[in-house]
Amino acid sequence: MAGRNIGVAVDFSSCSKAALRWASTNLTRSGDKLILIHSGSPLIPLAEFSDVTKTYSVSPDKETIEILTQVANQRGIEVFAKILYGDPAKKLYEAVDLVPLSCMVIGSRGLSTLKRALMGSVSTYIVNHAACPVTVVKENM
Repeated sequence: MAGRNIGVAVDFSSCSKAALRWASTNLTRSGDKLILIHSGSPLIPLAEFSDVTKTYSVSPDKETIEILTQVANQRGIEVFAKILYGDPAKKLYEAVDLVPLSCMVIGSRGLSTLKRALMGSVSTYIVNHAACPVTVVKENM
């Protein structure tokens, strides 16, 4: 059975790291590709991802790199990143077909109903529009 392309939306916030931890622990298996989707570019291998600050104006933190290195080594998966510029909700939606993704995991900041109505919610948009299964992970998981 061929490996899956598992997308994880990351912005290096605590809720996106929670989503990354959840996907790493509960979803990935040997042969899968874990693809970080950051709101352009070709897929960036993990070995080059820690050096993307200069080239792509992205600043991955040490904790994210450690999570990715651990899951790659322990589970036998390949890790890549896809950086898309623009509105996060629309770019994550586009990534489903662009990469293409088998499924997507996204963190939730836990906005109240009022804040979500006023500001919008990236995770709500993706759940309602993506053409693949979507898992939303709360930060305190």
